[in-house]
Amino acid sequence: MGATGKEYYRKLEHIVLTSLRLIINYLPLARKEPHDIRTRTALGLGTDLGGYAIMLGGTNGPHLASFSLVDVLTHGRACGILLPYYTVFFSPVIQDQLRAIAAIYQNAGFLKEEPTKLDGRALAEAVAAAMLRFNTALGIPLTLKDAGVTKEHIERMLVAAKDPQLRMKLLSMPLSLDPEKGDVDTCMKHVLSAAFTGDLHRVPIVQL
Repeated sequence: MGATGKEYYRKLEHIVLTSLRLIINYLPLARKEPHDIRTRTALGLGTDLGGYAIMLGGTNGPHLASFSLVDVLTHGRACGILLPYYTVFFSPVIQDQLRAIAAIYQNAGFLKEEPTKLDGRALAEAVAAAMLRFNTALGIPLTLKDAGVTKEHIERMLVAAKDPQLRMKLLSMPLSLDPEKGDVDTCMKHVLSAAFTGDLHRVPIVQL
C-alpha cells in the first residue's frame, strides 16, 4: 500500500499479489485440513513472500498499532483486525492496489460486488468488507472490542504513535500522518475508533 510511485512498485506488486492469492485461497482450507501438505506448502510460500514484501516495502499503520496490544492479541491477529479499517483510510492513494486485491477476494468468493464498477472510497469499503468476511471464515474477531481490546489500549496506541522515534514511520505511511500537526488525534484516533466498534463509516475521509 505504501509503494505507490516507487521505483520498485511493479516488482513488489507481483510479490504481494502472489502472496495474497496463496494465503486467501489456502488459509481457509488449512483450517479444514490442517495436515494437508499441499495446503501447508502454499501457506508457507505465501508467508515467505509476505516477509519478502516487508523487506522491500516496509509496513504501515496496522503493524505500528499492534505492538500496543501484545497483552491481548498476537501481532498477526492484531494486524488482521486493523487492516480493513486502514484500507479504507488509505483509499485515496491506493486505488490501483485495491483493484488488484479486489479481484483476488472476488475470485475466492469473499467480495460480493463487481469491483470494476467501483472506485474511490466505495471500492475500499468493498475490499474492507471482503477482508472482514475472510476474517469471519477464519474465526477471527471483526473488531478490537470483540478481541478483548479496551479503550485504555486505544489510548496506549495513540500515545505510542506520538513517540518522536516513530515520526518517520508515520510520515512514510501511504497517507502521511504528522504527530506534530495533530494528525494522530484528528486521523488515527478515528481509524482506531472505527476498528474498535466495527463501523467503517467512522474512518475519516482525507482530502488530498
